[in-house]
Amino acid sequence: MPESFRIREAVPTDAERIAQVLRDAFEEYRGRLDPPSSAHDKTEAVVRRELSDGGAFVAEADGILFGCVFFHPKGDHLYLDRLAVLPSHRGQGVSLRLMEAVEFRARELGQTRVRLSVRLALTSHHAWYARQGYVFHSHGTHAGYTSPTFLVLEKML
Repeated sequence: MPESFRIREAVPTDAERIAQVLRDAFEEYRGRLDPPSSAHDKTEAVVRRELSDGGAFVAEADGILFGCVFFHPKGDHLYLDRLAVLPSHRGQGVSLRLMEAVEFRARELGQTRVRLSVRLALTSHHAWYARQGYVFHSHGTHAGYTSPTFLVLEKML
């Protein structure tokens, strides 16, 4: 990975590359999550719609996009969604910088909370988010399931 990378706000012309990053970054979870991640089916059109419902930040260096995170304004918080970094670029602080960008945006929008969802099965993710200051808010259940399938975590800014 290049020694330096930049975080910038995504633009609609990034949609195809973002969709590819999402599919590639979430590939390791194929067959491991129930219900399956919708990241496997992300298309340019879907990403463009999601960008219009808030926005996203991307991580890139030397013209290569290798990370992204979406954000969606809600009534009392900013929702952080689909944090994704390609496996080849993990362990370099990319996820943390993307999350910091969303938290900064929340403050700019006057929000005092950021929320995110993480699958129950991904316990290592629970611990990572806890180290970033996120705490349990509630359980969530995907449509068609009778028991919780994910946690909602929250960070007060």
